[in-house]
Amino acid sequence: MQRYEPTHNPFDSPQQHQQQQQQQAQGDRYAPGPQSPPRRAIIGRGQTFEEMYAPPENYLEVEVGNAQTHGTGRKMYTDYQIITKTNIPAFKLQHSTVRRRYSDFEAFRDILEKESTRVTIPQLPGKVFTNRFSDEVISKRQDALQRFLEIVAGHPLLQTGSKVLCAFLQDPNWDKSQWL
Repeated sequence: MQRYEPTHNPFDSPQQHQQQQQQQAQGDRYAPGPQSPPRRAIIGRGQTFEEMYAPPENYLEVEVGNAQTHGTGRKMYTDYQIITKTNIPAFKLQHSTVRRRYSDFEAFRDILEKESTRVTIPQLPGKVFTNRFSDEVISKRQDALQRFLEIVAGHPLLQTGSKVLCAFLQDPNWDKSQWL
C-alpha cells in the first residue's frame, strides 16, 4: 500500500516549501526520531499545536456571582463575589475572591475614571429604587456588573497600569476612602 504525501501546500511560504523539499530529500519525514520536523501548524497560522493549546501568555479572568443580601429593614444591602484568576505580573495574587457592594462599584468607577484619563470607562447599571432585593433585579444587576468588569479588566492599559483595578479585584479590605 502506498502512502499519499502532498507535494506542496499552497499556504506555505517559499521558505517552508523549500525546507519541506530538503526534508523529503533526506528520507522519510514522518519517521520518528531526533530529526523529526516539528508538528505541522494549522495552515497559514505558523503556530504549533503545543503553542495553540499552551496556557496563554497573559490572561485575566473575572467572574461576578454569588450575590448575597444582608441586614434587615433600611440597613439591607446586597454584595457580590468577585473571583479573579490571572498571571499578569501587576496583580499580587494569581487567584483571589473578594466581595463588593454596588456602592463599591460606583466608587471604583469614579476613581478609575480619574486615574485613567486616556480610557473611557463604561457606565454601571442604574440605581434601582423599587424591588431592589428581588431575585430578578439582583440577577440582572449581577449580569451587568459582570459585563462592566469584563470590559474594564479586558482593557490592556488598565490591566497593567491601574493600581485601583488590582486592589478592587484582589484586596479583601479594599476601602474607597483610601483612593479618594
